[in-house]
Amino acid sequence: MEQQSPTKKEGRLTLVLSLATLIAAFGSSFQYGYNVAVVNSPAEIMKEFYNQTYYERNNNYINEFSLTLLWSVSVSMFPFGGFLGSLMVGPLVNKFGRKGTLLFNNIFSIVPAILMGCSEVARSFEMIIVSRLLVGICAGLSSNVVPMYLGELAPKNLRGALGVVPQLFITVGILVAQIFGLRSLLANKEGWPILLGLTGIPAALQLLLLPFFPESPRYLLIQKKDEAAAKNALKKLRGWDDVGSEMEEIRQEDEAEKAAGFISVLKLFSMRSLRWQVISIIILMGGQQLSGVNAIYYYADQIYLSAGVNHHDVQYVTVGTGAVNVLMTVCAVFVVELLGRRVLLLLGFSVCFAACCVLTAALALQDTISWMPYVSIACVICYVVGHALGPSPIPALLITEIFLQSSRPAAFMVGGSVHWLSNFAVGLIFPFIQVGLGPYSFIIFAVICLLTTIYIFLVVPETKGKTFMEINQIFTKMNKVSEVHLEKKELKDFPISASGL
Repeated sequence: MEQQSPTKKEGRLTLVLSLATLIAAFGSSFQYGYNVAVVNSPAEIMKEFYNQTYYERNNNYINEFSLTLLWSVSVSMFPFGGFLGSLMVGPLVNKFGRKGTLLFNNIFSIVPAILMGCSEVARSFEMIIVSRLLVGICAGLSSNVVPMYLGELAPKNLRGALGVVPQLFITVGILVAQIFGLRSLLANKEGWPILLGLTGIPAALQLLLLPFFPESPRYLLIQKKDEAAAKNALKKLRGWDDVGSEMEEIRQEDEAEKAAGFISVLKLFSMRSLRWQVISIIILMGGQQLSGVNAIYYYADQIYLSAGVNHHDVQYVTVGTGAVNVLMTVCAVFVVELLGRRVLLLLGFSVCFAACCVLTAALALQDTISWMPYVSIACVICYVVGHALGPSPIPALLITEIFLQSSRPAAFMVGGSVHWLSNFAVGLIFPFIQVGLGPYSFIIFAVICLLTTIYIFLVVPETKGKTFMEINQIFTKMNKVSEVHLEKKELKDFPISASGL
């Protein structure tokens, strides 16, 4: 196979490939971003609706603590749903395929969009809480399945760029939610049910358009054993008929996997040949969420206010931050194939570390030095830039790259669960940390960023431009196992009883 490498064509971005990427990312990842940010702006108006509805039923108002708790539940139902969605990834992608799962997933977006849109007319805040759980499941599935689908569609020289596109659409979703959430547009008494219900539109578009695009050729060949369909899908995606060498590469992966069968999450943890890969995704996904990105967004308004930004103008500054986030992720799409994954991760986490340290100092000295608040605004923006370059987009892309076909669904379930549980934890615990530590709460995040940076520097290899098999060989050396055959032996020795757990 290596002999033909001079004539081997570089994969190019064909129309089919780019449209499939855009539709999958807009239909699924966009909604994830949208639903993360959408409840921020109308929070006060919605709490008022909760209170009013409660009053209409019981003739008295909810006390302050219960209202805060109800609101916290409404917000954190989303990451909890995300965690449940991550657990469903493995079974669904193996049963329905990658594309099939994305289509099925739209149920979890269209139903809650209708429920949330009607919640005010129905005078029911329970509908909102249930809907937040459902859109969470939708986001949990899509945040894992979209990178997997795109990573398997893309030729290896475009895998990084296409793998960052879902994250780009997440940031676009956040920005759109912030723009629609301006008080003059939809974050008002009349507009908020529409604001919440808009999430159904991308899902409806995806339901209409995605069926016309090919399923992942890897899934068709390896899981479905349908060679003709895989070949057709590849021809469509690559725009040429000579897909022999790529089919061969997928077949090689298939051979290496034959012995493995389907790897469950439990088996994933007990296989020595996957040890460093599993540790790496847990640390990267944990680091991504626990590095305080949600806290920064949560805290941004207060930081801007204390910097003397007019109360009414804070919403515009927030939109500005959202726009910076989008721009930096666009940069990441182009830079990830030039600089590579490792450099972006190291750079991103280091910038976040520095920003958290300076921010802590700036917040502590805020009242003593007049120009300090501007330093804290600069820190917030630097932090957003750093996070958008590496920690946000790269971890999901790496899961696709460092696992082979049989272990990939289980790896996404592990990575996804860590991602959403960390997100859930930060959302619930950060308000209390903030009360306890005040400006010093960012020290915790700085430490996490630093530890993650050190781990990446010591362990995570560069995966740019390598085939899945080549990446697997790098880890084989790190795990100190001899080639793939040991993996087969390990699986033979694997006690039957344990796999049934």
